[in-house]
Amino acid sequence: MEKYLDAFINTFIGTVDWTWKSIIFDVPWYTNYFWGLTVISLIVWVLEIAFPWRKNQAIFRKDFWLDAFYMFFNFFIFSIVISGFYEVLGLLFGEFNITAKSLALINISNWEPWLQLLVFFVILDFVQWFTHVLLHKYAFLWRFHKVHHSVKEMGFAAHLRYHWMENVLYKPLKTFGVMLIGGFEPEQAYIVHFITIAIGHLNHANIKITWGIFKYILNNPVMHLYHHAYVLPKGKYGMNYGISLSLWDYIFKTDYIPEDSGTVEIGFKGDDKFPTDFLHQNLYGFKKNEK
Repeated sequence: MEKYLDAFINTFIGTVDWTWKSIIFDVPWYTNYFWGLTVISLIVWVLEIAFPWRKNQAIFRKDFWLDAFYMFFNFFIFSIVISGFYEVLGLLFGEFNITAKSLALINISNWEPWLQLLVFFVILDFVQWFTHVLLHKYAFLWRFHKVHHSVKEMGFAAHLRYHWMENVLYKPLKTFGVMLIGGFEPEQAYIVHFITIAIGHLNHANIKITWGIFKYILNNPVMHLYHHAYVLPKGKYGMNYGISLSLWDYIFKTDYIPEDSGTVEIGFKGDDKFPTDFLHQNLYGFKKNEK
């Protein structure tokens, strides 16, 4: 027990220390996700201001500051809180001889760096796409995912408005994705992380981008807006699940873009009764009568 407690404490302190060093620029720039997130956010926000898709939407749109807080909470504060638990979980897996290579389907460690990054990006994106489908399909998961869909005006920061329980679900499944490629994360994986942040911000931004012919590969704001549509095709519990890639939606026939005016109502049935503050949104979903 002492071993697990020490691992928890040391990991927690280490994560706090790393976050603080990131804030004061005391880590390599390519691992500085604090300022990386901040810079990417500012760039996309400037693009929203300069080239607004919905021109009547305010620069400080509805819930702008709430979503800004969500960004840093989910990306850093919650990561600090949960880091020790993941370290203990890793030790427990080790007790049962479950290692990073246990589920390996391929080993990419000797491949060319660009190919490592591409495979890493594609596999993780598919795992996240599949997880996203589950969040919509199963009622007990949808209760938590409602937080993300409670956004009523889209903007870059809506990208990271989500219930903390999604971190608990996504993290192990993303780890599973890494295990499939031999438990190996490419040395230049920071490139993938920054690219996915940028794509996610753009997908939620008040900017009209479709990527032309590449719309069948890359997700985009027009496509993702309809993921948030209040009214979905009859019998569907969700459409356009893509995270960074739209490819999976076109392959599995979950694509849906009826028009591109940007004026579609977003949200979900009953969202007028959904909590509007951070605390109650993050307590939401734990009661059985919340559907």
